[in-house]
Amino acid sequence: MLTEMWVDRTDYHHTRVVQGDMPTPSEGEILVAIDKFAMTANNVTYAASGDMFGYWQFYPTGEDPWGKVTVWGIAEVLVSHAEGIAVGERLYGFFPMASHVVMRPGERSERGFTDAMPHRGELPSLYNDYARTQSEPAQLQALEDQRCIFFPLFMTGYVIADLLLDNDWFGVEQILIGSASSKTGFSTAAFIRAAGFQGAIAGLTSDQNVAFSEALGCYDRVVSYSEVGSVANEPSAYIDIAGDVEVRSRLHHSLQNNAAHTLLVGATHWDQFGRSVDGEPFPGSEPQVFFAPAQIEKRDGEWGRGVMMGKAYAASIELVTQLAPKLLMESHTGADACDAIWQGLLCNQVSGQRGVMVSLQAET
Repeated sequence: MLTEMWVDRTDYHHTRVVQGDMPTPSEGEILVAIDKFAMTANNVTYAASGDMFGYWQFYPTGEDPWGKVTVWGIAEVLVSHAEGIAVGERLYGFFPMASHVVMRPGERSERGFTDAMPHRGELPSLYNDYARTQSEPAQLQALEDQRCIFFPLFMTGYVIADLLLDNDWFGVEQILIGSASSKTGFSTAAFIRAAGFQGAIAGLTSDQNVAFSEALGCYDRVVSYSEVGSVANEPSAYIDIAGDVEVRSRLHHSLQNNAAHTLLVGATHWDQFGRSVDGEPFPGSEPQVFFAPAQIEKRDGEWGRGVMMGKAYAASIELVTQLAPKLLMESHTGADACDAIWQGLLCNQVSGQRGVMVSLQAET
């Protein structure tokens, strides 16, 4: 039986479990069972920015106001009517919160394929590419859960660091990272340092996450949101992963013209996303919305397709291995568990220390 979790696009707390008959793939298509997928604050960002960047369009419900939140997961081919794609193959990529989905492999190689469903043609290619994991190194195959949970976020952190490096750090002397306890936050800090930034890297976080953020060893200093006015008043870049308008306002008013560059990356505070993007101006630089595929496409043009992603994968494997003792892995099964984790993410109750995998496959 097909099981899907739908989310009301006008009220993310309002969810709906939809069940039905297993879909039948047509000629040229495959049916895959989504074995498991990660649930992180990144998925909330996909929802909050879904209309801006098209995330709701990857797996449309055809029924307003409902949408399928996109997730990173592992799937197995159940039925194949596509030449060269075998039953039993495992895939890694961008899926809906569901138990099964039909795909149409287009351009393909031993390493992967592109989902060529007509409605996805105009969407960012990064999210249309699926890895055929049997062709990958054993080290990567052994990290299925970590790949789903951490790699999309770590790779975002890697691209942020590369964007800053590519722009000579925007001339700043310190980099401030909001939502410092988040996976995107602490990976960004680690990759910025690895890329050679010589200034201070400070993490901003809530009081309850200060200790964890400090223990990671990725920051020179960790500052609670309540003490944001204590950061050094020097030329600064702010990587805003939280999307908290009040915190950003206090930071900009404290730094004034030293707020040299602000990058809007995430929406941990998803309910403020619209105001975060379109709100009243603050002192200092006007915030810029970060969109990873744009920097990836730039590097693909300069370095060759896939080179940057290969570098990001290698860096992510190294970082997740380094931080493994400080991270907590967990797995859940069923629609009730999926909804509970989703509600927790919406309420900022899922610590960045937790690595959460969920399956909507029927329990046996």
